[in-house]
Amino acid sequence: MRLLEPLVPDPSAPLARPHPLAKIVAALVLMLALFVTVDLVTSGLVVATLLVAARYSGLPPRALAARATPLLIGAASLGVFNAMLSQNPVAGAAIALRIIGISLAGMLAVATIDPTDLADALVEHAHAPSRFVVGALAAFRLFPLFSREWDILGLARRARGIEADRTIVDRARAFPGRALGLLVAAIRRATRLALAMDARGFGGRHCRTLARPRPLTLRDGAVVAGAIALALGATSLSVALGTWRPLIAF
Repeated sequence: MRLLEPLVPDPSAPLARPHPLAKIVAALVLMLALFVTVDLVTSGLVVATLLVAARYSGLPPRALAARATPLLIGAASLGVFNAMLSQNPVAGAAIALRIIGISLAGMLAVATIDPTDLADALVEHAHAPSRFVVGALAAFRLFPLFSREWDILGLARRARGIEADRTIVDRARAFPGRALGLLVAAIRRATRLALAMDARGFGGRHCRTLARPRPLTLRDGAVVAGAIALALGATSLSVALGTWRPLIAF
Protein backbone atom coordinates (compact mmCIF):
# COMPACT_ATOMS: atom_id res chain seq x y z
CA MET A 1 0.00 0.00 0.00
CA ARG A 2 2.97 2.32 0.36
CA LEU A 3 3.24 2.24 -3.42
CA LEU A 4 0.00 4.24 -3.60
CA GLU A 5 1.73 7.26 -2.09
CA PRO A 6 2.79 9.48 -5.02
CA LEU A 7 6.36 10.64 -5.48
CA VAL A 8 6.81 14.40 -5.25
CA PRO A 9 9.51 15.75 -7.59
CA ASP A 10 11.39 19.00 -7.23
CA PRO A 11 9.39 21.46 -9.42
CA SER A 12 12.60 23.22 -10.47
CA ALA A 13 14.17 20.04 -11.88
CA PRO A 14 14.73 20.04 -15.66
CA LEU A 15 12.53 17.00 -16.28
CA ALA A 16 9.73 18.31 -14.05
CA ARG A 17 9.27 21.60 -15.95
CA PRO A 18 8.07 20.43 -19.42
CA HIS A 19 4.37 20.20 -20.26
CA PRO A 20 2.61 17.05 -18.98
CA LEU A 21 1.38 16.07 -22.44
CA ALA A 22 4.89 16.44 -23.88
CA LYS A 23 6.28 14.04 -21.28
CA ILE A 24 3.49 11.55 -21.89
CA VAL A 25 4.02 11.63 -25.67
CA ALA A 26 7.79 11.27 -25.23
CA ALA A 27 7.31 8.28 -22.94
CA LEU A 28 4.90 6.67 -25.40
CA VAL A 29 7.43 7.09 -28.22
CA LEU A 30 10.16 5.33 -26.23
CA MET A 31 7.78 2.62 -25.04
CA LEU A 32 6.68 1.95 -28.63
CA ALA A 33 10.28 1.75 -29.82
CA LEU A 34 11.03 -0.84 -27.13
CA PHE A 35 7.80 -2.73 -27.65
CA VAL A 36 8.37 -3.52 -31.33
CA THR A 37 11.86 -4.93 -30.88
CA VAL A 38 13.74 -7.41 -28.70
CA ASP A 39 17.46 -6.64 -28.83
CA LEU A 40 20.18 -5.56 -26.43
CA VAL A 41 21.39 -2.49 -28.32
CA THR A 42 18.08 -0.62 -28.58
CA SER A 43 16.98 -1.51 -25.06
CA GLY A 44 20.42 -0.81 -23.58
CA LEU A 45 20.72 2.65 -25.12
CA VAL A 46 17.21 3.65 -24.10
CA VAL A 47 17.62 2.35 -20.53
CA ALA A 48 21.00 4.10 -20.16
CA THR A 49 19.49 7.39 -21.33
CA LEU A 50 16.53 7.02 -18.99
CA LEU A 51 18.86 6.38 -16.05
CA VAL A 52 20.68 9.61 -16.86
CA ALA A 53 17.35 11.43 -17.18
CA ALA A 54 16.30 10.10 -13.77
CA ARG A 55 19.09 12.16 -12.20
CA TYR A 56 17.42 15.30 -13.53
CA SER A 57 13.85 14.29 -12.69
CA GLY A 58 13.82 15.90 -9.26
CA LEU A 59 12.62 12.66 -7.67
CA PRO A 60 14.24 11.44 -4.44
CA PRO A 61 16.80 8.79 -5.47
CA ARG A 62 16.00 6.46 -2.57
CA ALA A 63 12.25 6.62 -3.14
CA LEU A 64 12.71 6.05 -6.88
CA ALA A 65 15.00 3.09 -6.22
CA ALA A 66 12.49 1.61 -3.77
CA ARG A 67 9.70 1.87 -6.35
CA ALA A 68 11.94 0.35 -9.04
CA THR A 69 13.04 -2.63 -6.95
CA PRO A 70 9.94 -4.78 -7.69
CA LEU A 71 10.34 -3.86 -11.35
CA LEU A 72 13.96 -5.00 -11.40
CA ILE A 73 13.11 -8.26 -9.65
CA GLY A 74 10.25 -8.99 -12.05
CA ALA A 75 12.29 -8.09 -15.13
CA ALA A 76 15.22 -10.24 -13.98
CA SER A 77 12.91 -13.16 -13.28
CA LEU A 78 11.33 -12.95 -16.74
CA GLY A 79 14.75 -12.61 -18.33
CA VAL A 80 16.08 -15.71 -16.58
CA PHE A 81 12.92 -17.67 -17.42
CA ASN A 82 13.13 -16.76 -21.13
CA ALA A 83 16.86 -17.48 -21.21
CA MET A 84 16.29 -20.95 -19.77
CA LEU A 85 13.34 -21.57 -22.07
CA SER A 86 15.09 -20.48 -25.26
CA GLN A 87 18.61 -21.51 -24.12
CA ASN A 88 19.78 -18.06 -25.23
CA PRO A 89 21.14 -15.78 -22.47
CA VAL A 90 21.29 -12.79 -24.84
CA ALA A 91 17.59 -13.05 -25.60
CA GLY A 92 16.80 -13.24 -21.89
CA ALA A 93 18.88 -10.15 -21.15
CA ALA A 94 17.25 -8.28 -24.03
CA ILE A 95 13.77 -9.08 -22.72
CA ALA A 96 14.72 -7.98 -19.21
CA LEU A 97 16.16 -4.66 -20.46
CA ARG A 98 13.11 -4.14 -22.65
CA ILE A 99 10.74 -4.52 -19.70
CA ILE A 100 12.88 -2.21 -17.56
CA GLY A 101 12.96 0.45 -20.28
CA ILE A 102 9.20 0.39 -20.89
CA SER A 103 8.43 0.57 -17.18
CA LEU A 104 11.06 3.22 -16.42
CA ALA A 105 9.85 5.49 -19.22
CA GLY A 106 6.30 5.36 -17.91
CA MET A 107 7.42 5.78 -14.30
CA LEU A 108 9.50 8.90 -15.00
CA ALA A 109 6.73 10.47 -17.07
CA VAL A 110 3.96 9.87 -14.54
CA ALA A 111 5.98 10.60 -11.39
CA THR A 112 7.17 14.01 -12.64
CA ILE A 113 3.67 15.25 -13.56
CA ASP A 114 1.48 17.18 -11.17
CA PRO A 115 -2.03 15.65 -11.29
CA THR A 116 -3.77 19.04 -11.47
CA ASP A 117 -1.52 20.14 -14.35
CA LEU A 118 -2.29 16.91 -16.19
CA ALA A 119 -6.04 17.34 -15.66
CA ASP A 120 -5.94 20.90 -16.99
CA ALA A 121 -3.80 19.81 -19.95
CA LEU A 122 -6.21 17.02 -20.88
CA VAL A 123 -9.16 19.42 -20.85
CA GLU A 124 -7.33 22.30 -22.56
CA HIS A 125 -5.38 20.52 -25.29
CA ALA A 126 -6.82 17.00 -25.57
CA HIS A 127 -10.44 18.25 -25.14
CA ALA A 128 -11.20 15.42 -22.71
CA PRO A 129 -14.60 15.53 -20.93
CA SER A 130 -14.19 17.73 -17.88
CA ARG A 131 -16.56 15.61 -15.78
CA PHE A 132 -14.42 12.51 -16.29
CA VAL A 133 -11.13 14.38 -15.80
CA VAL A 134 -12.21 16.04 -12.56
CA GLY A 135 -13.52 12.72 -11.21
CA ALA A 136 -10.27 10.95 -12.09
CA LEU A 137 -8.26 13.73 -10.45
CA ALA A 138 -10.31 13.46 -7.27
CA ALA A 139 -9.80 9.68 -7.23
CA PHE A 140 -6.05 10.06 -7.72
CA ARG A 141 -5.88 12.51 -4.80
CA LEU A 142 -7.40 9.83 -2.55
CA PHE A 143 -4.62 7.27 -3.17
CA PRO A 144 -2.46 8.42 -0.21
CA LEU A 145 -5.51 8.09 2.06
CA PHE A 146 -5.80 4.42 1.12
CA SER A 147 -2.31 3.79 2.47
CA ARG A 148 -3.11 5.44 5.79
CA GLU A 149 -6.48 3.70 6.06
CA TRP A 150 -4.78 0.36 5.39
CA ASP A 151 -2.52 0.94 8.39
CA ILE A 152 -5.46 2.10 10.54
CA LEU A 153 -7.46 -1.00 9.62
CA GLY A 154 -4.54 -3.21 10.59
CA LEU A 155 -4.14 -1.51 13.97
CA ALA A 156 -7.88 -1.73 14.66
CA ARG A 157 -8.06 -5.42 13.72
CA ARG A 158 -5.02 -6.26 15.85
CA ALA A 159 -6.51 -4.34 18.81
CA ARG A 160 -9.61 -6.52 18.51
CA GLY A 161 -7.57 -9.70 18.26
CA ILE A 162 -8.79 -10.41 14.71
CA GLU A 163 -5.38 -10.67 13.11
CA ALA A 164 -1.67 -10.73 13.81
CA ASP A 165 1.14 -9.87 11.42
CA ARG A 166 4.16 -11.39 13.10
CA THR A 167 4.97 -13.60 10.11
CA ILE A 168 4.45 -13.47 6.36
CA VAL A 169 1.87 -16.25 6.64
CA ASP A 170 -0.14 -14.19 9.13
CA ARG A 171 -0.04 -11.17 6.82
CA ALA A 172 -1.14 -13.23 3.82
CA ARG A 173 -3.99 -14.76 5.85
CA ALA A 174 -5.16 -11.31 7.03
CA PHE A 175 -4.97 -9.68 3.60
CA PRO A 176 -8.48 -10.66 2.28
CA GLY A 177 -10.29 -9.36 5.37
CA ARG A 178 -8.37 -6.11 5.50
CA ALA A 179 -8.75 -5.60 1.75
CA LEU A 180 -12.53 -6.06 2.05
CA GLY A 181 -12.64 -3.46 4.82
CA LEU A 182 -10.63 -1.03 2.70
CA LEU A 183 -12.96 -1.61 -0.27
CA VAL A 184 -16.05 -0.86 1.82
CA ALA A 185 -14.44 2.30 3.21
CA ALA A 186 -13.42 3.40 -0.30
CA ILE A 187 -16.96 2.95 -1.66
CA ARG A 188 -18.43 4.96 1.21
CA ARG A 189 -15.88 7.74 0.76
CA ALA A 190 -16.45 7.83 -3.00
CA THR A 191 -20.22 8.15 -2.51
CA ARG A 192 -19.81 11.05 -0.09
CA LEU A 193 -17.26 12.72 -2.36
CA ALA A 194 -19.51 12.40 -5.44
CA LEU A 195 -22.43 14.01 -3.61
CA ALA A 196 -20.22 16.81 -2.32
CA MET A 197 -18.74 17.50 -5.77
CA ASP A 198 -22.19 17.58 -7.41
CA ALA A 199 -23.41 19.97 -4.69
CA ARG A 200 -20.50 22.29 -5.49
CA GLY A 201 -21.18 22.30 -9.21
CA PHE A 202 -18.41 20.00 -10.41
CA GLY A 203 -20.95 18.10 -12.48
CA GLY A 204 -21.70 21.14 -14.66
CA ARG A 205 -20.31 21.05 -18.18
CA HIS A 206 -20.81 24.67 -19.22
CA CYS A 207 -18.79 27.77 -18.41
CA ARG A 208 -16.01 25.72 -16.83
CA THR A 209 -12.62 27.43 -16.49
CA LEU A 210 -9.15 25.98 -15.95
CA ALA A 211 -7.18 26.44 -12.76
CA ARG A 212 -3.81 26.75 -14.50
CA PRO A 213 -3.98 27.05 -18.31
CA ARG A 214 -0.61 26.33 -19.90
CA PRO A 215 0.37 26.60 -23.56
CA LEU A 216 2.73 24.23 -25.34
CA THR A 217 6.18 25.73 -25.94
CA LEU A 218 9.30 25.01 -27.97
CA ARG A 219 10.83 23.32 -24.93
CA ASP A 220 7.96 20.84 -24.93
CA GLY A 221 8.51 20.17 -28.61
CA ALA A 222 12.20 19.61 -27.90
CA VAL A 223 11.33 16.94 -25.33
CA VAL A 224 9.22 15.03 -27.85
CA ALA A 225 11.82 15.52 -30.59
CA GLY A 226 14.53 14.21 -28.27
CA ALA A 227 12.52 11.08 -27.55
CA ILE A 228 11.94 10.50 -31.27
CA ALA A 229 15.64 11.03 -32.00
CA LEU A 230 16.62 8.58 -29.26
CA ALA A 231 14.18 5.95 -30.50
CA LEU A 232 15.26 6.30 -34.13
CA GLY A 233 18.96 6.52 -33.26
CA ALA A 234 18.94 3.44 -31.04
CA THR A 235 16.96 1.46 -33.61
CA SER A 236 19.20 2.59 -36.48
CA LEU A 237 22.34 1.63 -34.57
CA SER A 238 20.88 -1.76 -33.77
CA VAL A 239 19.98 -2.32 -37.44
CA ALA A 240 23.47 -1.24 -38.53
CA LEU A 241 25.08 -3.68 -36.08
CA GLY A 242 22.76 -6.46 -37.19
CA THR A 243 21.28 -7.04 -33.75
CA TRP A 244 17.82 -5.61 -34.34
CA ARG A 245 15.13 -8.26 -34.00
CA PRO A 246 11.43 -7.37 -34.32
CA LEU A 247 8.95 -8.67 -31.81
CA ILE A 248 6.87 -10.22 -34.60
CA ALA A 249 8.88 -11.65 -37.48
CA PHE A 250 7.30 -11.16 -40.89
